[in-house]
Amino acid sequence: MFYNYLFPQYCREKVVSLLILALRVFFGVLFFTHGLDKMINFNTLSETYPSVLGFGSYMTLMVSIFCEFACSLFLIAGLMERIVLLPMIASMAVAFFDIHDGMFPEGELSLIYLILFVVLLLTGPGRYSVDYLIDTKFQKEKKAPIE
Repeated sequence: MFYNYLFPQYCREKVVSLLILALRVFFGVLFFTHGLDKMINFNTLSETYPSVLGFGSYMTLMVSIFCEFACSLFLIAGLMERIVLLPMIASMAVAFFDIHDGMFPEGELSLIYLILFVVLLLTGPGRYSVDYLIDTKFQKEKKAPIE
């Protein structure tokens, strides 16, 4: 039994889905707080926020708030997870490679978020998500006999 615990031969889907849920909620809430802080301090930040890709400080801040605030809510719920992760990944890639120039320790948090979001993109939302509920409902309707 101990050997099977250390070297499992199969993946426990429920356990993996619970871990994905924990990652989504924990890091989604952390990312959400970054966006909330930017929203609260919008007037102050809009003057000093770095301009990225020629968008200007104001527009870059707006896009950053969208990625960190709105997309985080969808990530936490597991709603359209893979779609909302794309702007989040792009945001963290720009933060790490452009704003922090790929340097440590300044860009370390951006890199952690970037890697985590790529992992979540590859794993999908798991069974404890709105996406899973929508998919199972759609599959049931698809299999239902036509009267």
